[in-house]
Amino acid sequence: MSQKLIIFDMDGTLVNSSLTIANAINYVRQRLGYEPMEPEYILKHVNDHTVDPARFFYHAKAFEPKHEQWFSEYYTNNHEKELVLYDGIRELLESLKAEGNKLAVATNAYRNSTIESLTHLDIYNYFDTLACYDDVPKGKPHPDMLYKILEELKHPKEKSRFVGDGPRDEMASRQAGIPYVMVDWGFTEHNNAVHSVEELKKILMK
Repeated sequence: MSQKLIIFDMDGTLVNSSLTIANAINYVRQRLGYEPMEPEYILKHVNDHTVDPARFFYHAKAFEPKHEQWFSEYYTNNHEKELVLYDGIRELLESLKAEGNKLAVATNAYRNSTIESLTHLDIYNYFDTLACYDDVPKGKPHPDMLYKILEELKHPKEKSRFVGDGPRDEMASRQAGIPYVMVDWGFTEHNNAVHSVEELKKILMK
């Protein structure tokens, strides 16, 4: 069986981080002097590729170092009680590794937050590499992260898959020329998406 590279988005795909993300964004807004947003409203727009997140959430032209600092501060102090793996994800990663596949993460989260999250959830060691927001010139929907992973692992895109839960992931995958699998247990519901981890496992193990 030929070795595959499976790249996963993190939030909304591997990790149910909806509570932490909403609370962290509101924590930054509070530090900036803005009123909190409803968590459901934040989650509805966090994956919307038509939204400029810096302007939408923080009324800023671009993300600033203080935004990352405050977001990471909240994440670090609260991820242990708020983050959970989606059911079946650990078993999926174990099965994929047992078949000799390479695994990676491409996430618009910052590297420190990503490592903290994956380590806390005890899945960090399953991954051969990570590509995070602060590792590349442009985050998703741009394909920079996926190019970085392909180059680092010296793996052909034709034998790779990218698994994500939103249009930013899909657009990045399409631009990189990597086959894409959409799941819908995260922040966004989709037509023609995979509805369970068991179904995803069957697709990835083919």
